[in-house]
Amino acid sequence: MAAPSGASGRRLWVGLVPVLLLLAAAEEGPTTAEFDVRPGGMVHSFSRSLGDYTCTFTYASQGGTNEQWQMSIGVSEDSKLFSCSVWRPQGKSYLFFTQFKAEVKGAKIEYGMAYSQAATGGQSDVPLKEEEFEITETTVAHREGKFRSELSKLVIVAKTPHDEL
Repeated sequence: MAAPSGASGRRLWVGLVPVLLLLAAAEEGPTTAEFDVRPGGMVHSFSRSLGDYTCTFTYASQGGTNEQWQMSIGVSEDSKLFSCSVWRPQGKSYLFFTQFKAEVKGAKIEYGMAYSQAATGGQSDVPLKEEEFEITETTVAHREGKFRSELSKLVIVAKTPHDEL
């Protein structure tokens, strides 16, 4: 299931995402890892796993020099949600992205959003236009021919499979 459509659905998720990310405190605990996003046009990937769940960020970019980015992953206390966020802490990337894809394994995406600018210093997140990216059950990715090459943040909240008693 993709993000709710329309302004009211988007506002609902925007309000819930911080709460869901704060709830990401399972026994293994949430983790944040730093990594370099490297220009040069080559395809690179960065992955992190937590229990049965994995988040992989794959991209290609041009221009400038390496940028320091972060990936945070977590599982809710009830183990029903897996979250993955990838972002540039400085808020705005100066790299020209030719492609991107964030993929989760072990869960199905309930909400996904991509941003051209991440919130910093009183600034708000600036979401990509809906036509610039697409959401499937397991990925949030650029849309060929529509993506305007600006990316600074990705957020995914995925529903984990759970056994009924």
